[in-house]
Amino acid sequence: MARLAVVSFRLGSFDGVSIEAQKWIDAFRSRGHEVLTLAGDGEADVVMSELAIRASKAPDVDQVSRVLEGADLVVVENMVSLPLNVAARDVLWRVLDQRAALFHHHDLAWQRPEWIGEPAPLDRPQWRHVTINDLSRRELFDRGLLASTIRNAFDPDPPPGRRELTRQALGLTDERLVLLPTRAIARKNIAAAIRLAEDLHAVLWLLGPSEDGYEPHLESLLAGTRVVVRRGLREGFDVHDAYAACDLVVMPSTWEGFGNPVLESVTHRRPLCVYPYPVLEEIRSFGFHFFGLGNVARVAAFLDAPDGGLFDHNLAIARQHFNIADLPARLAPLLET
Repeated sequence: MARLAVVSFRLGSFDGVSIEAQKWIDAFRSRGHEVLTLAGDGEADVVMSELAIRASKAPDVDQVSRVLEGADLVVVENMVSLPLNVAARDVLWRVLDQRAALFHHHDLAWQRPEWIGEPAPLDRPQWRHVTINDLSRRELFDRGLLASTIRNAFDPDPPPGRRELTRQALGLTDERLVLLPTRAIARKNIAAAIRLAEDLHAVLWLLGPSEDGYEPHLESLLAGTRVVVRRGLREGFDVHDAYAACDLVVMPSTWEGFGNPVLESVTHRRPLCVYPYPVLEEIRSFGFHFFGLGNVARVAAFLDAPDGGLFDHNLAIARQHFNIADLPARLAPLLET
């Protein structure tokens, strides 16, 4: 069995990288591997604030080397994919230069407007690169890097959640509830979710926190709408309760490396209204049926008379192609090389 180290800007948080990193950690441990976690923020075996997003101080090379010293393989979660902490990225390049490393790319810099001119990550013979979609894999190939695609994985049979109890905690009775299960940042397109809730005469539940200085803009959006908005998970409740409580999931993002709520809506048997961000087409190509943001009349008709066949169809696809039970076996060849 191998000794692995997983390194990330943050772990144990609400963001997609943290969530998917934990799935990989659980998969590694399920096969008997020892896993050490190192992060700049959140929950990890070792928290080193200099590794956090936009940290003001560079990490110490020797300190990072000591933490990773006993690892047979270092798994790097998105830290070299986006220039969110260039000093930390450059330290990792130095520490891992002669070591086995696996780089898990959730996003790539040039996929964001503010970083279009950023170069590709470095590469070494003893390094491997993994993307969560084919678009990123092809873009790395165009820049001279070979990568493999391992899409995000999900539990096709999640806990059922407590619908009535959660709705009571939100102060709801028979109102329609639209769930936006993301953080509030610019690319999440919160305004589109508000418009959908307005058109459906529904309550909007924004599950995640605002980040990256977005709160003033969010407050302005909320002040300008008649929609009743709930924010954040109530104490004692979890994401499964949130999905159980809602009638519709909305995913209006203009860009996602994957977009976990898309598959989470499927596994929780909820209809999804989604903006056609680029990677969505890869997901849809498996045969899923979702609603577009412009199909308000069709969405309203479905909510009035839900079709269980749509849920069955989507869930069967998720079970076959995105099943978390298959993740350890999908990761095994990477460790063997």
